[in-house]
Amino acid sequence: MEARAINRYIGSSPRKMRLVIDLIRGKSVDAAIHILHFSPKHASKVAEKVLRSAVSNLQSQEDGGRLGPEDMLVKTAFVDGGMTMKRISPAPMGRAFRIRKRSNHITIVVASKATAPVKKSATATKPAAKTEIKAPKQKVKEAATTS
Repeated sequence: MEARAINRYIGSSPRKMRLVIDLIRGKSVDAAIHILHFSPKHASKVAEKVLRSAVSNLQSQEDGGRLGPEDMLVKTAFVDGGMTMKRISPAPMGRAFRIRKRSNHITIVVASKATAPVKKSATATKPAAKTEIKAPKQKVKEAATTS
């Protein structure tokens, strides 16, 4: 079973938020909360709030909320760019520079470890290659007979 949480129009750039979200993708929820809680980045506080919301959503879906954070993992987590507000900054000689204040949207999907699919390694999915080596064909020149 899985649940998701979305936070929209967060007032930081998507690039800064992706640095934080990349730290927790694929980890267990318990480890992800510890990583976000002790991360010095400002974006980690917002990401932690969204992760806790997703955990709460999954617990409310489960009957009785018996599922703990140690039994869940972050299935997917991604950041999309949001609205960009354009502002004007004065520049020399009567010009104006445009300032872009970016925003982003976070989506975090958590799943219970029992239902989450386990990814197979790349070597296990490829078929075994043939190891038989063929010898190159040799051309036989026939002796030209002169009559």
